[in-house]
Formats: sequence, C-alpha cells, structure tokens
Amino acid sequence: MKLQRLRVEQLRQFRQPLILADLEPGLNLIHGPNESGKSSLVRAIRAAFFERHRSSSVDDLRPWGDSSAAPSVELDFVAQGQPWLLKKRFLQKKRCDLEVGGELFSGEEAEDKLADLLGFQFAPRGASQDKHWGIPGLLWVEQGSGQNVHDAVAYAGDHLKSALNSLLGEVASSGGDDVIQQVKAQRAELLTSTDKPRGDYARLGDEQQSLEAELEALDDRISQYQSLVDRLGELRQRHRQNEQDRPWEAARRKLQDAERLFREIEQWQQEQQREQQALADCQRNLQLLRQQQQQADAAANKLERRAQYLKICQDTETTLKTREGQVIDAQTRAKHGYEKAREQVRLAQAQAQRTRLESELRQVKQQLEAVEQNLGKVRGYLDELQRVRTQQQANLVDLQALESLRTTQRQLEEEQIRSRAIATRLHYQLDNGKTLTMDGEPVDGEGDRLLLAESTVILPGLGQLTITPGGDDLAKVQRRLERLQDDYQTHLKALKVTTLEQAEQRAAEQAQRNQTIERLEALVASIAPRGVDPLAAQQQELATRLQHLKDEQQALPETNPETMSLISAEAALEAAEQQLREADEQLQEHSKQQFAAAQNLATAKREWQQLQDEQESPERQATQKALQQSVMEAGERESRLTQSVSQRQNQIDEARPELIQQDVERYRASAEQLEKGHHKDALELAGLQSKLETQGAEGLEEQREELTARLEHTRRRYQELHRRAQALTLLLGLLQNKRQALTRRLQAPLQKHLNHYLGVLFPKASLDVDDNLIPGQLTRSAQQGDERGDLQELSFGAREQMGLISRLAYADLLQEAGRPTLIILDDTLVHSDRQRLDQMKRILFDAARRHQILLFTCHPENWRDLGVEPIDLEALKTDMA
Repeated sequence: MKLQRLRVEQLRQFRQPLILADLEPGLNLIHGPNESGKSSLVRAIRAAFFERHRSSSVDDLRPWGDSSAAPSVELDFVAQGQPWLLKKRFLQKKRCDLEVGGELFSGEEAEDKLADLLGFQFAPRGASQDKHWGIPGLLWVEQGSGQNVHDAVAYAGDHLKSALNSLLGEVASSGGDDVIQQVKAQRAELLTSTDKPRGDYARLGDEQQSLEAELEALDDRISQYQSLVDRLGELRQRHRQNEQDRPWEAARRKLQDAERLFREIEQWQQEQQREQQALADCQRNLQLLRQQQQQADAAANKLERRAQYLKICQDTETTLKTREGQVIDAQTRAKHGYEKAREQVRLAQAQAQRTRLESELRQVKQQLEAVEQNLGKVRGYLDELQRVRTQQQANLVDLQALESLRTTQRQLEEEQIRSRAIATRLHYQLDNGKTLTMDGEPVDGEGDRLLLAESTVILPGLGQLTITPGGDDLAKVQRRLERLQDDYQTHLKALKVTTLEQAEQRAAEQAQRNQTIERLEALVASIAPRGVDPLAAQQQELATRLQHLKDEQQALPETNPETMSLISAEAALEAAEQQLREADEQLQEHSKQQFAAAQNLATAKREWQQLQDEQESPERQATQKALQQSVMEAGERESRLTQSVSQRQNQIDEARPELIQQDVERYRASAEQLEKGHHKDALELAGLQSKLETQGAEGLEEQREELTARLEHTRRRYQELHRRAQALTLLLGLLQNKRQALTRRLQAPLQKHLNHYLGVLFPKASLDVDDNLIPGQLTRSAQQGDERGDLQELSFGAREQMGLISRLAYADLLQEAGRPTLIILDDTLVHSDRQRLDQMKRILFDAARRHQILLFTCHPENWRDLGVEPIDLEALKTDMA
C-alpha cells in the first residue's frame, strides 16, 4: 500500500485545507515544531480508516470553538495494483465515498471494504479502540506508544496467522480435532477465546472482584486513615525537630565554606597562570643563552681551521717560487718557434693561391656545364607538363559524382538480391519442340523466371495466364529498384559515360595524369626550384666568373717546388702558436698563482691572528664565564618554576574545583529545599488534622465485617467454576501439544524477518516468538557470556527500538503474504542515544525499500542523514495560506 496524497479540512487546527501530496513510495520525513499538526495528521489518517462516518464519538476532530465544522479527510493511495480514493466527512453532512479502480462504493459498504483490505474491525458503538485496529494498529505507532508491542500483536494475531497460513499452506489438523472442539465448546461456556470468564463464571468473578474491590477500598480507607494518623505523628515530630535543628541554616554555612574554598582555589589558579608565564619566559631566555654558548664553541673551532689553512698557504707559496724559472725559459723557446713558422706560412700561401685558382677554374667549368645541361632538361620538362595539363583539362572526372555512382550501383545490386529473394519464382519444363510465350518472349526447354511484376504467359491452343506477384514488400522492392535505376542512369549521364567500368577507367586515367603532372612538377622543382630564369642567370654568372679566374691566374708567379704546402705550414704555425699560447698561459697562470698565494697567505695570517687575539682577550674570557653562569642560573630557575607549577597544579587537582563548584550549587539548592520543605510540612500538618477529624466517625470496621461475609460466599461458588475452567484448559492444552510442533512452523518466516533487523542492533542476538506470534525472550551476547531476559526488562529506549524492529518484521511478513502495508511513526525513537539512533536509521532505510514509511518528528536535526528530502509542515501551511 502506497499513500500518495492526504487532504484535511476543518480538522482540529487545520481549519483551512492542507494537502500533503507527492509522497514517496519509500521513506517520508515530515517535521514541524510542537503544536504544528503532526499528530493531527496521524489522527486524520486513523479516523479515515477506523471511525464510522456516522459516528458521534469523534468530537476530538472538530476545531476548538467551531461547533458547525465538518471535519473531512481525503486519501489517495495505491493498493492491490489499483488506485483508491477515499473521501470521508464527519459530524456534519456525514458521508463516506470510496473509488477503487473506477468502481464506486459509499457508506458502510465502503468502510467494510477498507476493513477487509487492511485487516481491522469497526467498534460496535462509540469511538474505535486499539483492540479493533488489527494490522494498522500494529504498524501505525502513536506518539509515546512505540514500546507497547504486546497488545498490538495480540489484537492483530488472527490477521498475522492468516498471512502465515497463506505463505505455508494451512497446517494439517490431527485426528483429535473433534475432541478438541468438544473441549473448546465446554470451555467456551466458561471462558472466552481470550481466556476471560463468561456467563455465571464471569458474573461471579465480576461480583467477587467488585466485593474485593470494595473490601480493598475499605481496607485502603482504613489503612489510609491509619497512615494519616502515622503521617500526622511523623509530621509533628519532624516539624518540631526542624524547628529545633533548622537544617537549612547548616546548609547555608556549608555553602559559605564551599564558596570561600572555591575563591581560594581561584587564587591558586591565578598564581598558577602567572608562574606558567614566568616559566615560559625563563625557558625562552635559557634557549637564547644556550644558542650563545653554541656560537662561542663555533668560534674556537674556527680558529683551529684557520691555523690549518695558514699552513697550507705557506706551503703553496714555497712551491710556486721554485717553479718560476722553468716557466720563463719555456715561454722564450715557444716565441722563437712561432716567428719561424709564420715565415713558412707566408711562402706557402702564395703557392696555395695559384693551386686554388686552378682548382676553382676546373670547378667553375664543371658547374657551367651542369647548369647548361639542367637548363635544357627543365625546358623539356616544362613542355611535357604543359601538354599533360591540357589533356587533363579536356578529360576531367567528378570524383564525388563517381562515388555516388558506386554507391547507387551497390544499393541497386543489394536491392536486386533482395528482390530475387522475395520474387515469385516460376519454374517451367516443356517437352521437346514445345514452346510458349512469356511477356512477348518465346520460352522452351526447362528453366526458372523471377517475377517482380505482373507477367503474361501465352499457352498455344489453350489461352493465356496472367501471373501477379503478391505482397506489399514486393511492390516496395520494385519501386525501390525503379528509383535506384533512374538514379543510376542520372549519374551515368552526369559523368558522360555509359557504364560504371567506363567511368572507373576514365578516373584511373585522370589519376595517372595527376601522377604524371606531380612527377614532372617534382622534376622541375628538383632541378630549378626557383624557376627557369634564375637558372639562366646562374649560367651567365658562371661564364663571367670563369673569365675572371683565368685573368687572376695569369697575374700570379710560377710555383716553387721546394716551398712547403700551405696545410703543412699552417699546421706548423698552429702548433707553434699553441706552444706559445700554452707557455704564455702557464706564465700568466703562474704569476696569478703567485699573487693569489701571497694574498691568501697574508689574509690567512691576518684572520688567524685576529681569531687568536679574540680568543685570548680578557673580555671574551669574562663573557664566556658570565654566559656559563647565566645558563646555570637560568636552568636552576627553570627547575624551580617547573617544580612549583607542578606542585601547585597537583594542589589544584587535589582540591577538585569542579566538585567544589558543584558543592556550592548543591548546598544552595539544599538550603532552599529544606526551608521550603519545612513550610510545606506545616501546611500538610494542618490539612491532616482537619481530614482525620472528618473520617473519625464513619464506622469503617463494622462495614468491613459485613462485606467480608458476602465475599466469602461468592468466593466458594466462584472457585467451583474456576476449578472446572482450569481442568478444561489443562485438557485442551494437552490435546493441543501435538499440534504445537506444526504451529512452530508458522513462526519461522516471522523469525527470519526479526533476525534480519535484530542483527543490526544486537549482532548475534535472537528474539523468541510465542505461539501467538508475540515477541518474548531476548538472547544476546555479553562479556560474561550469553544473557537472556524479557523485553519488558529492557530500558524504555531499548524497548522502543525492539518494538519498532518487531513491527517492521511483521510488515515484511505481511508484504510477503501479499497484504498491504503502511508504516506510520509519530515522534518515535526519541529516547535513543546517538549510536542506537544511527543503527535504527540503517534499519529504517532498509525497510523503506519494501514499505512506505511516514515518519513524523519535531527533531528534524536528528534525521538529517536519513537520505530523504524532509517535508516542513510550517512551510506547507504557509504555502496553503
């Protein structure tokens, strides 16, 4: 069952219409503050189903102060695969209309159909009670009743067993059913189906209870009178004692002592904060002093490193002075060799110039010949290129049109194949020498014809046959064939060819010409990339250059065979120059090294002496000594402050200021309560004295003796019938024992659904179900082993959680049996802690995948992580206004 829309009007606080629409098939969170109408909506749903529309016991639905109001409720829901629309009006113009899948019902007929659907009963008279509510009473949880699952299951027991029977099939009866029925009939004369007395047994029981109640009431009055007497004495004694002791004054003295002690602790805390700040300052100062010590130690290490460096500088200077003469001699020899090599190069350059001119003359002649040859080739290629381009322009083929022609031919071939597959096949086999005419063509021998259109066969001497192929597909194929053939001919005309093969041949020739054009253009580009004119200009330039070289060669002197080659002379010069450069660099480097060594030595001596003087200065010695003394004093002060802070903190912790503050609050409250209690006792004392004076002359003891005699006579007769009822009950129980094993089979499906939810809240726990399908004993794991107990022994919050789990399990059972389910929770789980609430959210989210759940709450912040969009009643009422 899925509720889709709820509309209420003139119902409690909803004087104007309010519509709750677009409800989700799963979880729906409806929230609003107290008095916003959540419980009124729940009451409206209950009234729509449980109350007769003609009932006069629903005045609670009427808005306050409006006696003419006609509370109305409309519900749209889906059940049994059909839409249901229920409209109900109470108190004024009473009416009930129900529409189910287009079929209309009204009045009690509509109400009885709802009762059959959901599994509940209407009250014979007056307002509906929980004993009539059946399945909805189990699944619709009122505010503050989530923990009370026992009675709800009992009232819905018959419907639950019916659902289980529909799942498992009826439990087979044993051979003693007739005897059981007889025992049940005799027992039914004394007891109802719920083991309650009836007839004389019930009358005597009621009379006995009435007499016992009267006797108990009389005893209570007597006991109350005696208690009042005792209470009066107790109050008098306590009032006199309090007047004498005045305990509230002692409490106020304790309050003053506690306040004084708390002020003293606050002074300790202030002193503690000051010393903690002083400790922090001391620790920062000690850290700075230790850093100064580290800097002093670093200066001593630096002096030792400077002494080592000074020794290295002295050794370096001695080594450089020893090498100075060798470096100067090497530089002089290298300079003499360089001058001699320069003269040899000058002579070789003149000889090389003549040789170069001769080589260049030969090269220019070769280049001139090659350019002239290339120029002739380029001009030939250009002529051939012009001829091919002219031919190409005269025979152009549109490649896009050619591709369209190919596509059309493929489609035409595919359509022809398709037409052959669906065409009417005519097979003929004629005798030798016999012929016939088909569509004007003579046919003889044996063969087949595929007919796509109407064909005429002439039979000589017999007449003619007209064959018309059938089927829309064949006609469509024929039309497509004709259209494709027209397109094919159009493409052939556009390309100026008669066949596709001819067009392909022309395209291939065009591609060949394109390749020829590309090849000729590539040849021209490779020989004359800039064109013919630059190549001709290059020919002229080379001719001029050749003549100039000849003139220059004639102006040079003849060659000398004894002259060194230019390469050898230049190599000798380069080697001599390299030797001279290396000698100069060595001399310069040696000079630099000498200068640097002298500077390094002077610097090292100066720095070493400076550090030595600083280390041995009296001021530094005094500073070091003072620094050590400061570090030691700062460390001692840090230890003293640390110890003082620790001791005072221990003192504060031992004093427990939070408990002292609680004592202040406790003693203040105690003093006020004691003084108020004293005044209250005085008022009660005066009232008791007046009440006892009134009750003293009623003769309570005489009334009790008369009532006791009447009760004894009634008890004897009642016990006779009671023993017979017990005997019949015992006999019935013995007869039903053999059926209990079969009955337990009914419990298995419910146990499965209970365990599904119970494992989330209590892992490895189990919940027993009795023969009436009512949850009983809970078994769960604990540190000392498994513990077992009744649900009623759990805390209120745990009972509320177990009650919801049980209801969800019953809902799963009912849905599995094909019964409609709707779960309504009005401010439930308000007594759950955060951890348990998170676990219950998981359970609700899981159940909402199978059932529609309406969750009403005034604490939306507790359900923010439920995964659904909340519905704000206040915002909804504002939108409706």
